[in-house]
Amino acid sequence: MSLRYRADHVGSLLRPPELLEARQNPATDPKQLEKLEDRHILRLLAKQKELGFEIFTDGELRRRNFMSDFTDAVERFNMGDEVSRAWGASGQATSTAVAHVTGIVDSKLRQRRPLTGHELPFLKKNSPGDIKMTLPSATQFPAISYKQGVTDKVYEDRSALLADIVEIIKKDIATLASGGAKYIQIDAPRYSYYLDPKWREWIKKEMRQEPEAALDEAIRADNACLEAARKPGVTLAIHLCRGNNRSHWYAEGGYDAIAEKLFGMLKVDRFSLEYDDERAGTFEPLRFVPKDRIVILGLITTKKPQLEKCDDVVRRIHEAAKYFPIENLTISPQCGFASTAEGNLLTEDEQWAKLKLVVDVAKRVWGTAA
Repeated sequence: MSLRYRADHVGSLLRPPELLEARQNPATDPKQLEKLEDRHILRLLAKQKELGFEIFTDGELRRRNFMSDFTDAVERFNMGDEVSRAWGASGQATSTAVAHVTGIVDSKLRQRRPLTGHELPFLKKNSPGDIKMTLPSATQFPAISYKQGVTDKVYEDRSALLADIVEIIKKDIATLASGGAKYIQIDAPRYSYYLDPKWREWIKKEMRQEPEAALDEAIRADNACLEAARKPGVTLAIHLCRGNNRSHWYAEGGYDAIAEKLFGMLKVDRFSLEYDDERAGTFEPLRFVPKDRIVILGLITTKKPQLEKCDDVVRRIHEAAKYFPIENLTISPQCGFASTAEGNLLTEDEQWAKLKLVVDVAKRVWGTAA
């Protein structure tokens, strides 16, 4: 278990308008785009160091969304046959929110390049400290990229598709662990489906699976990937997301329904948990987290520009400590600032203010951000 990185952040950072415009322009030369990415990543690395962080990401600036490292590296996602589903601030379907786009799997998956092979070398050369790399959970894709009448022609069911995805991620996550990444985080939005009654019903009707059996399968899949990355000196984390696209969300409910199984069975060093508003429920489920793990309390929201008060955040940490040892707690925003390239509804200055607050809170509670 690592007790480093009291001040943490999930990974993605707001893209500058210049980069968004260049990526949207079909006339942009790929080499010029890469240079632009490099320049802004250097700026983000310097800012993270200035704020006092000891763990560094590239802000996912080279990605279209938090899982495009997978869909860009693996062929057979048909973007012309995608299933769009967007969710608004109320958690209800809306046409105004931007949907995650992954496409439908219509042939056997074929990996054409490493998932993060284009990201890690630049970070190894330029990061001022330990590198954090993020990957999407293998469980993300069978739920949104499997379509009856299309995918079942090549994969018998979602479990078969999941098995192929696990094998791809296992290979790449092992390479990250041995290649210089000191902190590897799996981003896993799908677990929030099991704590929200409306989504448990969706699993039954749309995915044609029993929720508890699907949850067991998801844990096995993520554990297989995590085990491939298990290496001395490498911190492994999982981020449990409730939706973050453009400051929206899709799931609500406390961790109570899945806490005992999830916290007891997932083989991670760190659980990154969203606790930025009342939708997350109470801290009581933390009593199920094994005492040799670390809980990252996502107490500072990336969805709203208003800056939380330091005293309030500190108070909530001490409330959480009633259920889990304070020496095993750390602090971060509840999610990234840009799960998709468009980013959440706040400015870059407001983003930096929130990240500075993370460091300030860590120093006040534990005496260090490291």
